[in-house]
Amino acid sequence: MSDSHAERAVGGPRTWVRVLVAVVVVVVAVVLDQVSKAWAVEHLQTGRSRPLVGDVLTLQLVHNSGAAFSLGAGATWVFTVLATCVVAAIVWLLPRTSHMPTLIALGLLAGGAIGNLIDRLVQPPSFGQGHVVDFINYGGLFVGNVADIWIVGAAIWLAVIYAFGHQGSSPDVTPAGEHRG
Repeated sequence: MSDSHAERAVGGPRTWVRVLVAVVVVVVAVVLDQVSKAWAVEHLQTGRSRPLVGDVLTLQLVHNSGAAFSLGAGATWVFTVLATCVVAAIVWLLPRTSHMPTLIALGLLAGGAIGNLIDRLVQPPSFGQGHVVDFINYGGLFVGNVADIWIVGAAIWLAVIYAFGHQGSSPDVTPAGEHRG
């Protein structure tokens, strides 16, 4: 690998721009999530439904100790550890990713994971075992939040990117730092 490829991949002038874009995406995602949750806690009553689009989409405050569909409600700390590992892996990947759509999707994924991790750390009942604030009820199927929208949207986006192969003009880097076009 030439020095110019190494600079672009992991430490050159273009890396800080990519990292800045990723940081902005993460921060915006986290702020929107946390502001929406603060609004929900302030303006909604636990368990009481407020229609948005008939019964298809309602606002309903729920404090979720588990994951999606309240799975694993008794193992909240596991989700805290898992979210921390996911965020750490994404932070490691961000400066090594040169494909801008992938970078943005990873930023949204990190932002969603951080948004729910914040709840696990600061919401009752205790540090690391806090319940996630959910308030968007999808027709009685499940109740989620803005962080969940970022996570699901990013996962779909990444699946599409990798299913169809990204054709970006920027090179991408393997975890070992080897250049690939």
